[in-house]
Amino acid sequence: MALLDQWKDLAYNENDSRDHLERFWQAYFLKEKGVYEQRLANPDEVVKGTVKELADKYGLTIMEMTGFLDGINDSLVTPNPIEEMEEDTEVSLGFDKALLYKNMVGAGADWLYGLPQWEPIFDAETRNALYKEQKRSTTIVKGTKVYPNDPCPCGSGKKYKKCHGKNA
Repeated sequence: MALLDQWKDLAYNENDSRDHLERFWQAYFLKEKGVYEQRLANPDEVVKGTVKELADKYGLTIMEMTGFLDGINDSLVTPNPIEEMEEDTEVSLGFDKALLYKNMVGAGADWLYGLPQWEPIFDAETRNALYKEQKRSTTIVKGTKVYPNDPCPCGSGKKYKKCHGKNA
């Protein structure tokens, strides 16, 4: 079984109690935060190695590193083959800084996008702009509804029901 499948079985186990899963995720998020603190301290360094080597480097278990790689994969310059990844698979942690920040915002991970290590990377104005850009990208804006007795949006001056709404 590939590492990602094992991670999903562990992290999303429906047979575990809610309390157990909450403790699991709290512990994981704390370790994840530590890895991001290290990575953001030197964001231009492209870290490469096997899954096992990187787990050892950051003091994580193989499963925790798998979860980390799953979480960061959409923010990488070159995505890793996470679906078929094994302990000896070569992976890279070279991320796109703006994309990583926006993905953290999108995930609601304020403990990550609020890290002080972001301050030398992006000034407050840029972080705010990236935050707003991410929030706007997931906001659904519905157009105004045109009712039968409203003026037709085409500008003809007729009621919608007598113009473009005739065949609707």
